[in-house]
Amino acid sequence: MGMFWLLAFILWQIIPTQAAITVGGGGVGINIGNAGGGGAGVWIGGGINNGPTPSNPSVPKLTTAYTALQAWKSAITDDPLGILKTWVGSDVCSYKGVFCAGPGPFVAGIDLNHANLQGSLVKELSVLTDISILHLNSNRFSGTVPDTFKDLSSLQELDISNNRFSGPFPAVTLYIPNLVYLDLRFNSFSGPVPEDLFNKRLDAIFLNNNQFEGELPQNLGNSAASVINLANNRFSGNIPASFGIASSKLKEILLLNNQLTGCIPQGIGLFSEMQVFDVSHNSLMGHLPDTVSCLSDIEVLNLAHNKLSGVLPDLVCSLGSLLNLSVAYNFFSGFSQECSKLSFRKGGFDFSLNCLPGRDMQRPQPECLVIPGGGLSCLRIPSARPLVCGALLGNLEVNVSSTSP
Repeated sequence: MGMFWLLAFILWQIIPTQAAITVGGGGVGINIGNAGGGGAGVWIGGGINNGPTPSNPSVPKLTTAYTALQAWKSAITDDPLGILKTWVGSDVCSYKGVFCAGPGPFVAGIDLNHANLQGSLVKELSVLTDISILHLNSNRFSGTVPDTFKDLSSLQELDISNNRFSGPFPAVTLYIPNLVYLDLRFNSFSGPVPEDLFNKRLDAIFLNNNQFEGELPQNLGNSAASVINLANNRFSGNIPASFGIASSKLKEILLLNNQLTGCIPQGIGLFSEMQVFDVSHNSLMGHLPDTVSCLSDIEVLNLAHNKLSGVLPDLVCSLGSLLNLSVAYNFFSGFSQECSKLSFRKGGFDFSLNCLPGRDMQRPQPECLVIPGGGLSCLRIPSARPLVCGALLGNLEVNVSSTSP
């Protein structure tokens, strides 16, 4: 029932009228109308015998939906949970996992998460132009996303995670006009990620646990997203030097377990709302930029398993919101007083296997004689004055432009 309520709320937001939500027969009903009464009735389906579901097969949108869903049903080769046993007859609003709204009525959402279906997506689904949610995670769908999906003009959330999709990045997702949530994680997509992805007005981008490779697009920091997860892929090269200069709305970015090299850019400090920054298990080198101390909302800072060096400064270890800091398996050689305090707190703070003098659980001395990337020149703000976080943007724009070809 919790899922019914969630979808009812989302669909209620889409329909700009006053609504009262009612529950009965295994579904959720929404009565749309003015305060004086009257108006039309809407029923959200999702099961068998859900109560007052539409029964008129002559309604054009439902007839079109019937044709599309039956074409998709034919492309599904295994249904161990018997979900599709309910996909019989022209009343598509009674199909399990299909949700309708009105007036109309029309198919407004499909949620087949954890249905364990095997098969593929079909081009006919593109006729469901009123659908706003397509959730298909944890199935066994394979192939790729049909090019016709660009016609899904109302689609806001596309979740095809934890399936068996493969091939290049599904470029058709860039042309779904109102998409705000894109989840492709835990599949076998490969190749580069297009720059246009980070120009779209997406709020969440999940590409982790695929086989994407190549350099990170230079406009990565331009994204309007609050969450970007690119972890557990094969990305290589540097984090773009302009990262952070164009946007400051990012709250979580996960780049862990890739093949990234070079420096952590100074622009990281411009993400004033950043809560999670995880670049662990890469090959990043150089010193930690002072601008990390401007991440006033940071809760998780994971730099472990890289080749970072230098001194871990007080300003970083004194961040007020910090709950988890790991710099393990690096080459840090200096340890400030504030960081020393953190090392005695229980859990969440790991400074092991560095080159910190007088500390337990550090690297053997021979490993600390040659620091990786010792000659690496990272972009730094050329100023001897104390760092002023509010003045970062102007300084960084000057430095980045001066280093551009």
